[in-house]
Formats: sequence, structure tokens, C-alpha cells
Amino acid sequence: MDKLDYKKAFKDLYLPKNDPGIIEVPSMKFACIDGKGDPNGDEFALATAALYSFSYTVKMSYKSKEVPKGYYDYTVFPLEGVWDLVDKTKPITDKSNYAYSIMIRQPEFLDDELFERFIMETKNKKPNDYLDKIKLITITEGMCCQMLHLGSYDDEPASFEKMECYCRDNGYERSSLKHREIYISDPRKTEASRLKTVLRFKVK
Repeated sequence: MDKLDYKKAFKDLYLPKNDPGIIEVPSMKFACIDGKGDPNGDEFALATAALYSFSYTVKMSYKSKEVPKGYYDYTVFPLEGVWDLVDKTKPITDKSNYAYSIMIRQPEFLDDELFERFIMETKNKKPNDYLDKIKLITITEGMCCQMLHLGSYDDEPASFEKMECYCRDNGYERSSLKHREIYISDPRKTEASRLKTVLRFKVK
């Protein structure tokens, strides 16, 4: 069985150029948790751990007694975050004011029934209160501007400015103040200057 590698199969979504471009993003299924506050805190870490535990339970289900119908082998997708501000009057440097939805894309064979089954299996193997906060949702982003940001998360504003300029110069307008980040690199294993993060926001 060939393994689906998202970096090869969906290169335009996960490994774009490090210059801005416009892309039409298709509908995708995600396991998602909503939260607020500083992403360096315990809540964010527990939510991230719950999403990964669940996602690996789904991936490894080919070893279970009941292999899901339509199962195919694949690489677990990277963590993604959609970011906003709770209070729009506060500066973006105030991380305690962040509102976020963090998520991991799921394979097409995962339906609502399997979702409930795998949540229970994950609870039995790796108990985590945040498993109860996971939702299975479908998101259609549509037309977006995106680019690959290389370097520290704190340096992202410069890349967003580049994206805004590209949109203005090419007849596009940002349609949402929210933005998406896709974490291609593991920050625990990668030095800040070498981090790869896809940055994306909706445009019209």
C-alpha cells in the first residue's frame, strides 16, 4: 500500500514558495479545538497533545480488529492554527489576548461514527481532558493569499506585510483579519531561524 505523503501530494498547500501567491483552498476535514490565551501556556500544550494523540489513533487504526472502510496509509498532517484577537483594541503583541482554533487535517474516510470510536479509544490509551473538546469539522477556505515563512514566529509580521503588499499590487483585498498558520517544522526539534510555517489569509 502506497503511503500518502502530504508534502508530495499537496505540495501547493503545505510547501508553497517563500514569496506570496494566491491559491484556491479546497474543503478539508479537521479535528479541531477552540481556545483563548497565550500559546506558550499549559492549555495550548494539552490541546495540542490531545489532537496529536487522536490523529495517531486514526492513523494506526489499520492495526485494529475493525479496520475503517476506505482506510489508506498516510502521513499524519501537521498542526494548524487559525488566529484572532479576543479584544481587537489590544496590540497583537499581547499573547494573552489571542483566540485560536488549532487543528489537524484528517483523512476522508473519517466519518462521525468513526470519530466517536477513535475519541473513546484515545481516552482509554492516553487520557486527556481536552479530548472532550475536539470537534470534527469541514472547512472550505476558498481563495487565499499564502507564503512560506522561514524563521521565528515572532518575525511573522514582516511576512504578513509582504503578503498585504502583494494583494494590493495585484488587485486582491484581505477579507478576514483572522489568519492561518501551518507548522511544517517541529519547534521542539528545530532552531527558530530554520522554522517553516505556512501563513495564509482569505482574500477577495
